[in-house]
Amino acid sequence: MYKKYLLTLGCLMGTLSAATEPAPYGVLPTEQQVNWLRMEWYAFVHLGLNTYTNREWGYGDESPRLFNPNDFDAEAIVRTFKGAGMNGMIYTAKHHDGFCTWPTLSTTHNITQSPWKSGRGDVVREFANACQKYDFPFGTYLSPWDRNCAEYGRKGYLDVYYKQIEELLTQYGPIFEIWFDGAMGGDGYYGGARQKRNIGQADTYYNYEQVVKNIRRLQPDCIIWGAAKRGDVMWGGSEMGFVKYPLWNVQNNKWISLEGDTPINGRGWFWHPGQAGHVKSPEHLMHVYMASVGRGANLILNLAPNRNGRLDAADVASLEAFGRMRSRLLAKDYALNATVEASQVRGNDARFAGQALTDGDIESYWCPEDGNTTPSAEIILPEPTTFDVIRLREQIRLGQRVEAFRVEAMVDSKWQTIVEAGQPGQVESKFNLRGGKGHTIGNQVMRWLSRPVTTDRLRLTITRAKACPCISEFSLLRMPSAEEARPVTGDDSAEKPLSSRGWTYSGFAAEKAPLAFDGNPDTMWHIGRTPSHFVINMQQPAMVSGISYLPRQDGKTQGMTSRYRIELSMDGTNWQNVAEGEFGNLRANPVEQFVTFKPQKARYVRFFSTAALDGVGSSVAEMKIYGRPASN
Repeated sequence: MYKKYLLTLGCLMGTLSAATEPAPYGVLPTEQQVNWLRMEWYAFVHLGLNTYTNREWGYGDESPRLFNPNDFDAEAIVRTFKGAGMNGMIYTAKHHDGFCTWPTLSTTHNITQSPWKSGRGDVVREFANACQKYDFPFGTYLSPWDRNCAEYGRKGYLDVYYKQIEELLTQYGPIFEIWFDGAMGGDGYYGGARQKRNIGQADTYYNYEQVVKNIRRLQPDCIIWGAAKRGDVMWGGSEMGFVKYPLWNVQNNKWISLEGDTPINGRGWFWHPGQAGHVKSPEHLMHVYMASVGRGANLILNLAPNRNGRLDAADVASLEAFGRMRSRLLAKDYALNATVEASQVRGNDARFAGQALTDGDIESYWCPEDGNTTPSAEIILPEPTTFDVIRLREQIRLGQRVEAFRVEAMVDSKWQTIVEAGQPGQVESKFNLRGGKGHTIGNQVMRWLSRPVTTDRLRLTITRAKACPCISEFSLLRMPSAEEARPVTGDDSAEKPLSSRGWTYSGFAAEKAPLAFDGNPDTMWHIGRTPSHFVINMQQPAMVSGISYLPRQDGKTQGMTSRYRIELSMDGTNWQNVAEGEFGNLRANPVEQFVTFKPQKARYVRFFSTAALDGVGSSVAEMKIYGRPASN
């Protein structure tokens, strides 16, 4: 009895002397947001009517009978994603053209009107079932803009849209994320009206407050993308995949994470003919990963099935090669189980000791006393180690705290700074990744050093924090070389740009037209009028099969060509219209756009800018004409 009393007393005294956990700081993520952030990267899948029309944004008048992916295999696609190391997928159940790829009761503009499976198919169902079979999280994209619906822009459309949300969230099992694009109206078919309809404020028109309530009721664990910042996640700011750094997860006094998004193929979000030569390399994808996941966001990477419903072989080869690179990067943490000597430990409690930095447990964390916002910790490796990536994590369940940090390495018996502390006002954007500053940490940050470092001793110093730091991980990684991933070769049959040597130009601002073909995206053809055009005289006939258009790259949008027409001629007098349409999503994604058509013999090409963004003006930063020399 006496021994039992002493044991009880000892346990009680130990409990009383143990340090208390630090109070949460600021806005906190939900459990769903924490779990979502740990997914890191997953797939986007665009398959719809645009796949068959060679468009990115359908107008809304396309016939559902075009949709017929006769070799579609959802399980094969999901196996490809999972095999590459992805952690889920999101499918575009409805894009701006309004075509629903499930048998919705909200509109007749849906898959039941297509010839695929005699109108009894359901792409959403097949993807959802495949994901459930392979224990792979499934999500969906549902465009708020509907260029087909006659009620769009009116109150009646909300009944349609809310019904579609309810169907997707009640008929297909757990949905880990639902995506609402930011497109807010414009010209469209609208049941035959063929009008331009503006909705004003998206938050007001769609009543996103009610949308969020509906989703929370139907699927409480579903992450909501967008919804006018009423959801859980927002756009990272670029469709090239990067997010800005430093990254704070607090927006409008709530925790909102960021997601970087980009297509694996430079041709766009949907599949396009001849895209095999435009796939992004594994090395490029690693830069995207480091500029999104490595800055504390998630990455959604798009792969688009072709008209048969199969993923493009070149896209898959690059995805799999990148997946191997990522696996090699994360395979070994050279700091795992290293000894840590911290400048201060909260209450001298082992729960908050520096060893938590290297114990491999994402939930444990090192923490000093309240009020200490500049602690440091030395990491002692068992032997000299070479690395070039440093990864840090905060225990975000207690809030995001760190504003800046510095990392030093002992080299030649001296401390050398290898990650400098970031200063207020400094912002990293795009892909300037190597040797970056140490700003925020949050969920995680990876700093890719300018060159490998070899050492057995490092020092982490928190130089600014809003409250006592709670750091859960300090890892050392080694970036695999590009050669470790098999190179992706393009399809030799893909169309190639014709040489512009010797070409002459006429039309509006003809003296500036050569700037659209000089290979320099910083120069451009531009004129202060819309519509306008210029003519290319290629001097020799060619079998022309398409063009590419790069909008202005100077950060401005005025004069970006939003609608185009292309005409061909053999003599410069008699012209044939071969293509006209829309360059969509230019504000968010000012990347190279492609237009393809049936090859036709021509010597002259006339490009019309029939409409442009932000008022009067037309411009082209770069243009290529695709085809092959014509035989006599």
